[in-house]
Amino acid sequence: MEITAGMVKDLRGKTNAGVMECKRALVDCQGDMHKATEILREQGLAKAAKKSERVARQGLVEPYVHGGGRIGVLVELNCETDFVARLPEFRALAHDIAMQVAATNPQYMSLSDVPEAVKAEQGEQAAREMCLLNQPSIRHSDMNVQKLINDKIATLGENIRVGRFVRYELGAS
Repeated sequence: MEITAGMVKDLRGKTNAGVMECKRALVDCQGDMHKATEILREQGLAKAAKKSERVARQGLVEPYVHGGGRIGVLVELNCETDFVARLPEFRALAHDIAMQVAATNPQYMSLSDVPEAVKAEQGEQAAREMCLLNQPSIRHSDMNVQKLINDKIATLGENIRVGRFVRYELGAS
């Protein structure tokens, strides 16, 4: 099958991968857009794993206010460059995470942050549900928050991590 420039452009628009990577994936899949997208996603995840140790000092602080001002959230989402921090996809991820914090009120970032006493008292499953990165995404029910972040790492090609978050609720201590 002939791979057209339009096909490469469409795949690039979906994945943000390089032109030559898109063309190579389409050639390998004989023009099957779905298979090519999967190949590029897997390649992106492999690249993301290599980049996970890289310093992410850029990013943004995303505010979110819910319930007519009754709940407020601030989320610090970090990336490697200010260029990525300005991308709409990055801002949308930050907004989704802020909404997640507002809706689910996580107590910890990840399971490693949960004290052993809490794990023993609450149980492993309950402790997992208290962790932002382990929670099922409220916007994408087929994945947890960490997988949502990993997919963006694969798409954007930079290390992304939640730096910290805080949630305020009117009347709560």
